[in-house]
Amino acid sequence: MENEQSEIIKITNLMKIYDTGKIKVHALNGVDLTISSNELVAIMGPSGSGKTTMMNVLGCLDLPTKGEYFLDGSNVAKLSENDLAAIRNKKIGFVFQTFNLLARTSALKNVELPMVYAKVPAAEREARARAALESVGLGARMYHMPNELSGGQQQRVAIARALVTNPSIILADEPTGNLDSRSSEEILMIFQDLNAKGKTIIIVTHEPDVAQHCKRNVVFKDGRIIADKQVSERLNAAKVLENMPVAQWMENGNNGNK
Repeated sequence: MENEQSEIIKITNLMKIYDTGKIKVHALNGVDLTISSNELVAIMGPSGSGKTTMMNVLGCLDLPTKGEYFLDGSNVAKLSENDLAAIRNKKIGFVFQTFNLLARTSALKNVELPMVYAKVPAAEREARARAALESVGLGARMYHMPNELSGGQQQRVAIARALVTNPSIILADEPTGNLDSRSSEEILMIFQDLNAKGKTIIIVTHEPDVAQHCKRNVVFKDGRIIADKQVSERLNAAKVLENMPVAQWMENGNNGNK
């Protein structure tokens, strides 16, 4: 059972080497990492630290050069392209900084997209997409186009799309990077709520305040993990929102909200 903290990710001596012809770049250099189900983990580090490469490997978007990566007990390196595609569609939900929504498609149809690839029947697709949008507070906006939604609302659509296949893991890459402070807290509150309901959440970020909302911080530098620690004083996004002065987020409204 996921709520019983079963091991969902196990990485051993992982290496990712990019060979440019003139030089070999060790983007990951002997990484060991274990993540249990129902964790809320921030992967941190400056540009060039290896955190983006780590995200790509975790999301089965790239394969390691050496080492082992077990996801839900499956050795990723030994899977076929079709198996990897199935994992990306069923076991991992992706949320990106730039939302990656189809511009001329409604929120509802954007959320249905992963199920189209999985050949889920149309009626079931719509029902599940509606439920996912309602779960992130966008039930009244499901027929809106992305350009009719604020940045925060577009990210909620992206989260609903990530949730709709009921994945084991939500992998979020800088999910608040394009949002104002209030929208950021609203997105982090959704992640904390999902985690409280049993979802494993991995957030890739360079922002310490985002990482402080997580249960655990894993810090990368030069392709290695230099720190792996539990967060002793976590920020509760719901409480941060309660205490946020109205003027503070209204001034920034054009950044992420309309």
